[in-house]
Amino acid sequence: MEERILYGEAETRDFAEAFAGGLQAGDVVALVGDLGTGKTTMTKYLARALGVTEEITSPTFTIVKEYHSGRLPLYHFDVYRLTSGQELLDLGLEEYFGGDGVAVVEWADIVADVLPESAHVIALAYGDREGERKIRWL
Repeated sequence: MEERILYGEAETRDFAEAFAGGLQAGDVVALVGDLGTGKTTMTKYLARALGVTEEITSPTFTIVKEYHSGRLPLYHFDVYRLTSGQELLDLGLEEYFGGDGVAVVEWADIVADVLPESAHVIALAYGDREGERKIRWL
């Protein structure tokens, strides 16, 4: 697992752009972190790096939103309202994993038991100073 400190949104954008360059169809990006640590911001920058032109908003009440304008489709999940991976399976949403696009899952720790072993995990945490984020990824 790699780790670094991100200082502000510009560094978050730069990290996301570099990370997204290696993403391929079928990849799952699992975002983990407390409320306000930047999961949705990270998703927005990953989407932009993939060429998505639509505005990215959190799908808290719909669970998943699809974006098809980029070099790969982006499936943006917010599973905060779910209680388990089984609930995700019950909704039939696992069909997005391993498909023709990239699935980005916010609050991925809630459904970690049903995510593919190959998922790219990005953990975000508050840093020691205002605007600073600690990021670990695998």
